[in-house]
Amino acid sequence: MVFDCGVWCAKYLLCIFNFIFFVLGTIIFGVGLWLAVDKHSLIALLKLVESDNIEKFTQPQVIEQLAYVLLVIGAIMFFMSFLGYLGAMRESRCLLSTYGTFLILLLIAEIVAGGLAAFYKDKVRSESKNFLQTTITSYSIGENVDATSLMWNQLMSNFGCCGITDYHDFDASPAWQASKGNRTIPEACCMLKEVSKLLPRDEDCVTNPSDSNSYYKKGCYEVFADWLIAQRELIIGVIAVGIVHLILIILAFALCKAFAKYNDMRL
Repeated sequence: MVFDCGVWCAKYLLCIFNFIFFVLGTIIFGVGLWLAVDKHSLIALLKLVESDNIEKFTQPQVIEQLAYVLLVIGAIMFFMSFLGYLGAMRESRCLLSTYGTFLILLLIAEIVAGGLAAFYKDKVRSESKNFLQTTITSYSIGENVDATSLMWNQLMSNFGCCGITDYHDFDASPAWQASKGNRTIPEACCMLKEVSKLLPRDEDCVTNPSDSNSYYKKGCYEVFADWLIAQRELIIGVIAVGIVHLILIILAFALCKAFAKYNDMRL
């Protein structure tokens, strides 16, 4: 079918956008499937943790949820982009209208979720803190360190913080109480001279923490929240995704109307 320049550009612009999302969705789905089937090899390949800690890091309760999230996100991106690409290439009003409707529903869901999060921000804040509290109750050190403890160590050592609100949060962990010895805080809460090995600058830090040798009074929740707010790239990325989302909706329904017009002209 021969179209004017505007319709031709809209058709192939929609194809390009959806091809990119199709590739990204396939990659995300593949990574999620790989994590679900063989998490050890993927983590070793990406060198996310030290080889000695891979077995501890790949405990099911930590990795499986991430794998399922990636599978769902990848499947949605794969399905939606395939529907949009096929609809544009085959000039199918049915596929394009279905694609556009799904995009509108997805956009509404995103707006509602964002609105609820903003409206109930105190509730979201409280629930997120409660969730973090459930993870810190299993924190431990030494030979019995688990994946949750390794993740907390990574967070605290890289962001310069300690616990959720402060070092007292670790008192809720029986494993920490049993393994801490004469420590007051974990090594990850100290100012470190070697982050990868959790080596404190001050050897007395774990037993006698202070503002000069540790972050024992600085909670990770506030630090991480401030870090997220400061990430301009993240905010720009969210805005860009929203703009692309709107463009795809406009292109889908504009092409539906254009295809209908050209079909009527041929009759």
